[in-house]
Amino acid sequence: MRKDVRILLVGEPKVGKTSLIMSLVGEEFPEEVPLRAEEITIPADVTPERVPTHIVDYSGTQVSLFVTVLVYCAAGDVHIGFLCVYVGMHRVPLILVGNKSDLVEHSSMETILPIMNQYSEIETCVECSAKNLKNISELFYYAQKAVLHPTGPLYCPEEKEMMPACVKALTCIFKVSDMDNDGILNDTELNLFQRTCFNTPLAPQALEDVKNVVRRNMADGVQDNGLTLKGFLFLHTLFIQRGRHETTWTVLRRFGYDDDLELTQEYLFPPLKIPPDCTTELNHNAYLFLQSVFDKHDKDRDCALSPEELKDLFRVFPYMPWGPDVNNTVCTNEQGWITYQGYLSQWTLTTYLDVQRCLEYLGYLGYSIIAEQESQAAAITVTRNKRIDLQKKQTQRSVFRCSVFGAKGSGKSGFLQGFLGKLASCDPRSLMFTVSQLHEVLPDPDFLSEGDLSCDAVCLVYDISNPRSFEYCARVYKQYFLDSRTPCLVVGAKADLPEVRQQYSLSPLDFCRKHKLHAPQLFTCNTADAPSRDIYTKLTTMKLHEAAVAHTYTKSKHRILA
Repeated sequence: MRKDVRILLVGEPKVGKTSLIMSLVGEEFPEEVPLRAEEITIPADVTPERVPTHIVDYSGTQVSLFVTVLVYCAAGDVHIGFLCVYVGMHRVPLILVGNKSDLVEHSSMETILPIMNQYSEIETCVECSAKNLKNISELFYYAQKAVLHPTGPLYCPEEKEMMPACVKALTCIFKVSDMDNDGILNDTELNLFQRTCFNTPLAPQALEDVKNVVRRNMADGVQDNGLTLKGFLFLHTLFIQRGRHETTWTVLRRFGYDDDLELTQEYLFPPLKIPPDCTTELNHNAYLFLQSVFDKHDKDRDCALSPEELKDLFRVFPYMPWGPDVNNTVCTNEQGWITYQGYLSQWTLTTYLDVQRCLEYLGYLGYSIIAEQESQAAAITVTRNKRIDLQKKQTQRSVFRCSVFGAKGSGKSGFLQGFLGKLASCDPRSLMFTVSQLHEVLPDPDFLSEGDLSCDAVCLVYDISNPRSFEYCARVYKQYFLDSRTPCLVVGAKADLPEVRQQYSLSPLDFCRKHKLHAPQLFTCNTADAPSRDIYTKLTTMKLHEAAVAHTYTKSKHRILA
């Protein structure tokens, strides 16, 4: 909603522009009319739309404006020359006002209607009289309404149908409101929609009356006693055609749309303060919401989202947010479809690494509306500073990040895929992030980013069958983590192969003893059985022990992230 409205009165000389303003302010016809009225401001509490309104008398100077009231004399001939010039210069809503209607007994509407049909910018036409105060308040109300509830973005009068952008926005709103994704708004969903937009439910008879209006006009507007998308769009077309633009605009703005029918930045990215050294996580209510979204689109109830189901889930997005690489970095079923666990893991990862993107995604899904929260920010928990956790020796975090280091060919990709129960057969570049969740670091130890080193735990992977593999791990540890408090775990990968002596001054075991690390953990993904998850559990408990939270690992509560 705009913070204020500016109304500019224009027209040929002597048509009564200044008199209209003076009559509105003084509530009587002025005996003496100045050449031009000063700009006046009507406070919000005395306007129908509760918005401050500024009224400006045309002076020939350029004025920043939102709506124009074009005044003509209803008692004389209507000249459209001025109108043609003005419309060509300014693409703004127009209100035609026929002043001095007290001087004639006939209406000028027959003359005006062809002009209105010629210019789509004209919102409405009002006949009035500044002398006897006829329709003075009404004309300024319509001018205000033309700004706050314009017709142009919603409806094309020539085609007698809604604009494509309006159809697209209302279709997204319908899909968000269709809680069970059956293509129909049942009575429960319609009442939730009504309460969300207008703060009051519909009485049962009112609901039936609405559906009966649709039934009489559309064969497929009502199905199984619920409103279909076609019926929903028809109702809004009807509202607009009957001059009730404010109804459609109320719905659009409640769902975050601006005057250009785009979701506003304020809606998609609500304020969220994140102090330094704090992380972001989804809270319990957010996970419940995401679970409901998953269930809504998992039509075959196989606890996985097929490509078509995933596409349907993201249909309310302006773009596809998850690329094909996501299937390689989260848990999937035998068909390669994202499972419920993988779906939540990807959301957890997005929230941790890019919370603004998470807020945007939740906005497209209508979180604040469906969950009845002020904004998507209500879905986010901002954890306290990590240093405070260390000082107090306890943490409330449930998501941790682990960076996985290792030389090229050491088995990092297999280790990461083993966490997901997959074989290491995919492109390792797609494993930059894997959920639940480890972060693979590219091999060059001299060019590690701050993000690579900013982690809660470190996993150093070497190939037990390659004599030069461990040297890389030792170098990374001594260069970056020797004096840090970040817990580190050494993993000997490819344990199914014969172990060889490492060409380093200390064996991996002696290195770990010297630096008071856990003994190297052996791992292989080349086994008939699923790889052991003991190492992943140890990585998490290492972090928990480091914060002295607990000496046990509760898998349902804590997620290790990278």
